[in-house]
Amino acid sequence: MTAQLEIDQLLDQLEAGLRRILEERGVDAPALIGIRTGGVWLADIMSKRLGLNEPYGELDISFYRDDFSRIGLNPRVTPSSLPFDTEGRDIILIDDVIMSGRTIRAAMNEIFDYGRPASIILATLIDLGARELPIQPDVSGRALVLESHQRVKLRGPEPLRIELQETGQ
Repeated sequence: MTAQLEIDQLLDQLEAGLRRILEERGVDAPALIGIRTGGVWLADIMSKRLGLNEPYGELDISFYRDDFSRIGLNPRVTPSSLPFDTEGRDIILIDDVIMSGRTIRAAMNEIFDYGRPASIILATLIDLGARELPIQPDVSGRALVLESHQRVKLRGPEPLRIELQETGQ
């Protein structure tokens, strides 16, 4: 069984939260980076909604994962692309779901390999709250608690939708 979550409402909340944080921090020209795959879809949408004039970056964190030696390489690894300098920039890092914090840690490690940003604002569409590392989003479309037999999946990019799936336990 699969249930659809209201994507437009989540995107509106994410946009409003990002606008608030950017205003509070006085950031007027952030660089936007999406984590593949869902984060890249969201970066595309948020770049347009926020009216950013610069292309967004795309990270494939496969080589930065802390479980790389156990799970091996994803057969669909593609190069990361950051069409801007990260040194001294205010970065918006965006992903579809945050759970343990390990994907975000890997993404930040990769970003720092490109240069030292002035700041990183973390935005996620869904916060599952099951942290293994002390990493929290600055803005999230929605906090969600899943049962052990459920998972959440972003599908897209056209149409973009988020599904709550029953795994059958």
